[in-house]
Amino acid sequence: MNIIKFLDEFTSENLLAKTSSRRDVFGTFGSLGKKAALAAIPFGLATSSGKAYAAQDQNAAIGALQLALTLEYLEAEFYLKALESGVLPGGSRAEAVYQQISKHESAHVAFLKSGLGDNSIESPEFDFTAGGAFDPFNYNGTGQEVAYAQLLALAQAFEDTGVRAYKGQAGNLMGTQFLTPALQIHSVEARHASEVRRLRADVMGLNLEQNALGWITLDNKGPGMPEATQAVYNGEENVTQGEVNLVDATAFDAVAVSQSFDEPMSGETASTIAGLFIVS
Repeated sequence: MNIIKFLDEFTSENLLAKTSSRRDVFGTFGSLGKKAALAAIPFGLATSSGKAYAAQDQNAAIGALQLALTLEYLEAEFYLKALESGVLPGGSRAEAVYQQISKHESAHVAFLKSGLGDNSIESPEFDFTAGGAFDPFNYNGTGQEVAYAQLLALAQAFEDTGVRAYKGQAGNLMGTQFLTPALQIHSVEARHASEVRRLRADVMGLNLEQNALGWITLDNKGPGMPEATQAVYNGEENVTQGEVNLVDATAFDAVAVSQSFDEPMSGETASTIAGLFIVS
């Protein structure tokens, strides 16, 4: 597969800045990565097998599942490393949540590998520092508060990407036996995203509802999220569904309408986002 390269450096000059409170840590973290360049280079999906496929829809289904497997590889390894890092407070709710999500992601990997069979792909090599911008598993240099902030912010970005990416690939799985399980995984990814957002709200001392952390509002990535994650949320400001502008057709404003619908993400965009953390 063609692996996306990290084309520009994240700025991290604020990463080591001293902060006076937990909320300050997350506020500082939100300013990182403003120079991140998201390269629109898709994975070479459906190329791991030498078989010839006559039907384009079959190629699309294989590509969709390979993309899903790549995202699940990323998430599964991320949560395992997070649990091994010691950054999460021992015996905390966060540790319990990460343990459960880790089991889910590993199960997703096993299912997709089994479903793809000969068309399965190996896990890429991941760099969760994204070229040195982050250090989520090491708090010796930056402090546990900063590392913890990174673990939560990256988890939110990965889960929100997964939710939108599965939705974006549903059309490619129409007519296959994998549509139903893919939608089942999609709903679980959404629960993961919601739970991670609650953890972030607790740690930041924010009111979940007032700060709209429980759901995506317009294309707002939420407080404390690094600028480099903006691509995850672009397009969520859409207020037109089924060719109906719901702001014009209802009494609801754009905020309420955008929160009522999650937008699909293209495979190209999902691949680009994942590629920021892929070495080879």
